[in-house]
Amino acid sequence: MTKIAVLVSGGGTNLQALIDAQNRGELKNGEITAVISSKAGAYALERAQKAGIPGYVVARKEYDSNRAMTQALVARLKELDIGLVVLAGFMHILTEEMVAAYPNAILNVHPALIPSFCGAGYYGLHVHEKALAYGVKVTGATVHFVNEEPDGGPIVLQKAVDILPGDTPEVLQRRVMEQAEWIILPKAVSLFCEGRLSVEGRTVLIQEGEL
Repeated sequence: MTKIAVLVSGGGTNLQALIDAQNRGELKNGEITAVISSKAGAYALERAQKAGIPGYVVARKEYDSNRAMTQALVARLKELDIGLVVLAGFMHILTEEMVAAYPNAILNVHPALIPSFCGAGYYGLHVHEKALAYGVKVTGATVHFVNEEPDGGPIVLQKAVDILPGDTPEVLQRRVMEQAEWIILPKAVSLFCEGRLSVEGRTVLIQEGEL
């Protein structure tokens, strides 16, 4: 059984999607055993508590750099014997110590079809504002492995979502979450825990089975 830690900074909607999938038995061979927040008082910690999952705080403001915070996070993850790290609305850049400690074992969900609308500065509502401003007809979400480049790691799963007339960034954000993020993130986590993912260069290969 792979022990999963979910890293959060805010409300934890993607965390809730993972908790719901776990409760439905959809995280095969995996279990969320820790939720770690970058700030105290994040609502995601309440979600974890309600689900009976231990919550921890590694607060960014307590460290003088992202590197120092990353080193503290790695130490906590190792202490908890974590096998998979999931970034679910974690709002801080992690330095190379994290990737070195968990190569191809950190998953992130991004609210666009990478390589569109991704990289430094593209997070949260900004992604949807940019997609609407550009006038694309289709957006979506991507789950990818994390490497040293923001949103630059090998892609595991993607799901497209149509942009509709009259969409606002907020409306589009909700649709992308409901129709893409909350579906493909639990799937990707389960595939990892089942040992069905392998990485060759930039390509993630998925062993046959149910998706």
